[in-house]
Amino acid sequence: MKCVSLKGKREFEISEISEPVSTNGSVVIDVKKAGICGSDIHYWDMGEPKGLVLGHEYCGVVTDPGSREDLKVGDRVTALPISPCGKCHACQTGNPQYCRQTWTYATGLALTNPGALAPKMSIRPDMVIKIPDNVTDEEMAMVEPTAVGLHAIHLANIKVGDKVLVIGGGIIGLVSAMFAKQEGASFVAVSETNEARGKKAVSLGVADKYYNATSESFMNDVMTDTGDGFDVVVDCCGNDKAVTSAFMTTRPGGTVVLVGVSMTPITIPTVVAVMSELTLKGAIAYTKEEFQTCIALISNKKIDVTKFIDDVVGLEDVQKAYERLTSGTDSAVKILVDPNK
Repeated sequence: MKCVSLKGKREFEISEISEPVSTNGSVVIDVKKAGICGSDIHYWDMGEPKGLVLGHEYCGVVTDPGSREDLKVGDRVTALPISPCGKCHACQTGNPQYCRQTWTYATGLALTNPGALAPKMSIRPDMVIKIPDNVTDEEMAMVEPTAVGLHAIHLANIKVGDKVLVIGGGIIGLVSAMFAKQEGASFVAVSETNEARGKKAVSLGVADKYYNATSESFMNDVMTDTGDGFDVVVDCCGNDKAVTSAFMTTRPGGTVVLVGVSMTPITIPTVVAVMSELTLKGAIAYTKEEFQTCIALISNKKIDVTKFIDDVVGLEDVQKAYERLTSGTDSAVKILVDPNK
């Protein structure tokens, strides 16, 4: 079957892979919608591993339920893409997201488990979750990134009245800002180098203000608005400038949550964190409970994730979609892929 796979640095190709079959009880689905994630963009930037079929945000229809006796052909499902061992301390305490094995065979992030940039895929059975009837394919393809934002905000421990800054106006940043408001933050701002994305955060109603991260007046503007910095800063970029900005804009005694990931070492002024006694937390993915919570929030119409979707493209236009998302000028934050389009 036709798929999109990594060819090299910032380059995809249309290639052929074998249609998946159920192995070790795996569930086989026809993919309906898949999302493009920031971590996918990291792999695309590197061009490695060659041949990787990305796509770990997805939904589809069951064609082979494998070992799942509670599923049948035709059921609509989504899934957690992770591959936790189920035996370690992390797994036993309900935190499979930082099990040391959890990303080793992750769907769409490992050569052994091709992702959703193809019409069909095979999924580890215990990770599959049935979709409520009142939820659309587009909404279900948004569950995974929404859960990432929810997990970050849970770790931030926002209190009613807190001032919160989210660094980065991509999909994780906007979802994090949305949940920060729901937690009772009195002022939520987004900083961005991409003006179009920054303004979009405000127009979508998830942020009260946008700061141009490259402006010479950035720090003065922050201090004017907050007094001595934000109570909580959530970094969704991961580069050294972003993390440095997070340290500098957090009030003494405040909290920084690192969601963004750098694939290379970065240089940051730890002296700022020490002198201000900042609480620093890393955030990776989500718990299974948080994933299911996001499904319930969407199903019960407590949150609207469709407002973040900018476009739906076919496999032939995946390359252009990635270029659009990394242009630095386009307002797009989330593009979905329909492998059958």
